[in-house]
This record gives sequence, structure tokens and C-alpha cells, in this order.
Amino acid sequence: MIAAVDIGGSKIAVAMVDRGGSVMARAESPTQAERGYPAAKGRIEQMLRKVSGDAGTQIDGIGIGCTGPIDPFSGEIGYVNFFPNWKGENPVADLSRTFGVPVAIENDADAAALGEAAWGAGREKKRLIYITVGTGIGAGFIFDGRLYRGVGQSHPEIGHHVIDPSGPKCLCGFRGCWESLAAGPAMVGWFQAEGPDHPNSTDITGKKICDLAVAGDPLAIRTVERETYYLGLGIANVISLFVPDSIVLSGGVMQSAALFFTGIKKIVAESCGFVPFESTDLTLASLGADANLIGAARVWYHRFEENGGGLAT
Repeated sequence: MIAAVDIGGSKIAVAMVDRGGSVMARAESPTQAERGYPAAKGRIEQMLRKVSGDAGTQIDGIGIGCTGPIDPFSGEIGYVNFFPNWKGENPVADLSRTFGVPVAIENDADAAALGEAAWGAGREKKRLIYITVGTGIGAGFIFDGRLYRGVGQSHPEIGHHVIDPSGPKCLCGFRGCWESLAAGPAMVGWFQAEGPDHPNSTDITGKKICDLAVAGDPLAIRTVERETYYLGLGIANVISLFVPDSIVLSGGVMQSAALFFTGIKKIVAESCGFVPFESTDLTLASLGADANLIGAARVWYHRFEENGGGLAT
């Protein structure tokens, strides 16, 4: 039985996950990053002991998915804007020392990609790209059952390929990145800029925009059309570059996928004439609310059972 740890900006969740990808017991708490890493580590350890007891089993290994840049070799957390003071901390070394078991860590998008490839919507797909569209846009690439890494074991930043160089400034410093045009905050920002006097403008969210569009609100409909356009362009680029068997979509924005799918497929059909785009299965993630935990558990299997105890290259 593998313990899973999902470290996010707002909460930390842990679970016991069996070999079939089923969550047997889970617990969570607020991240409370301002209290520091040692306090978070202590809560993780307490929750792991609790879920192990609830599941009636020992912990044989621990898989971790963590937001932001992660060094899968050393186990160290990089600079994460949600908890910048945690840079250099090492949950792999700490939890391995505490529980006496092997521990593996990956970026949370890579972890979720591994979970969907093994136990979810991407099962039996040789070339799968998992894309999450929420506060940002991230991705994990699974080719022939192995997690793809760039040079130096780097994590590809698909959210920062450029869609429109004259577009809005991105957090990365450039302009017109996919994330700056199609992530949730981009929807909200455009809605507020176009309709500062709209009665919902001050407290609008991506979910509310989608609900308003369904209700027939003209500005919300235009916002959804714009979001569909930029989502479609980015996905079309991914298909033209990689021609995967499957693209699995997840994240907060994709909770309203029914508003976007028809338009996205139309743009893909118009943009990908030189590749067999119709062979790429565009689908939603299937592992539900526990996808990140299931993916974190899969990190352990991918590292220690499927790749000879080492890191995939």
C-alpha cells in the first residue's frame, strides 16, 4: 500500500492508495505556508499515520506530487510563489527518514499525468499529454509509459509557449503566453476590462463567467468565445507538434468543458491539416477529485517498480 501526498498552494492532502489506484483512506489540511515548512511537515506526518491506521495497513512507500518546480533527483522544492520560503526544503529526505521507506516526488502535473495514464482516461495510450487549465496551464507528457523530461530532467512549461506576442504580459516576463491568454485569471481579467460596470465585475470568477454564459449574459458569452479560441489555438499547437494518441484535459476551467469542446475541435480541425488530428482523442480527466493523490501514488510505482529503481529519462 502506497501513501500519497499532494502539496498545493491552498491545501495538503494525503491518502493510502492501493495497487489498482483506489483511495482507501484520506485526510487533508490547509497548507498554511506562512507557518513555515517544519509545521507543514509535521502535519503531513500526523496525517500519514492517521490514514495508515484508518486503512489498517503499513506504509510501504510514499509518492509526492507538489505544485511548482521540483527537483526529482534531489527531492528539493524549488521556488514556488505560494510558499517562497520553502525553497530548498526536501520532503523526500524528511519523509524517508521518518517512515523508513522509499519516497519519490514529481511536479503535480506530471504526477496527475502518470495517474491518468495508468488508471484513468489515458489507460493503454502510448502517447498521452495531460493538460491542466486552472490558475495556470501545466502539462505532463507520457510517451511509451514513461514520463518525458527535458534536458537536465526539466519539466516542460507548455503554458508558456507563445500564442500572441502582442498579447498581455505573462508572469514569466514575456507577452502572449498561452497561460496569459487562456488560464482562469485571463478569463476574469478580460471580463473585468471589457465590462467594468457589469454588475458581477468586482467578484467575478471563471466559474461564474461560465454560469453567466449559460444563462445568456452577452459579456460572459463573448468571454467564453475568447477563451475557446485561445484554448483551441494552444491545443492545436500541441497536436501539430506531438500528434499524441490522447490529450487529457483537467483543471478548474475544464469543469465547464461543455462550453468549449465544440469550438476547440473546430479550431483543431482548421489548424492541424498536416497531421492526423482526428486520431488524437481529446477527453476529460477521469480520476475525479482525488486525481492528484492517485497521481502522487503512481509517482512511486513509476519510479521504483517500472524504471528499475531509478528516474525515467
